[in-house]
Amino acid sequence: MTRPHGNALRLTVFLGESDQHGHRPACTEIVHRAHEAGLAGASVFRGVEGFGASSLIHSARLLSLSEDLPVAVVIVDTEERVRAFLPRIDELTREALVVLDEVEVLRPMGGTEQEDAA
Repeated sequence: MTRPHGNALRLTVFLGESDQHGHRPACTEIVHRAHEAGLAGASVFRGVEGFGASSLIHSARLLSLSEDLPVAVVIVDTEERVRAFLPRIDELTREALVVLDEVEVLRPMGGTEQEDAA
């Protein structure tokens, strides 16, 4: 597993929680493939409300329960490693919105203040 520090790339994949790859949620498959690829880390965030290409609003509010809430999978690693991972995202979901942002990693995951000072 890498531990990026300094300039990095953040990959965010926006999809619905009901999106599937085979018999598994697409967000779960993305996380597992990112782990297998040795990327620094991946997290899934569940939204409480949102809409996408369908223009249908999905909400977690009690009066309008939705089974397809928005989720975002976020991965941060070096630009080279993130760009190399992009074809795997295409394999898993073609409906998702995929966004890349340049970021600066101030403290690597699992790093301590002593390690960061070195």
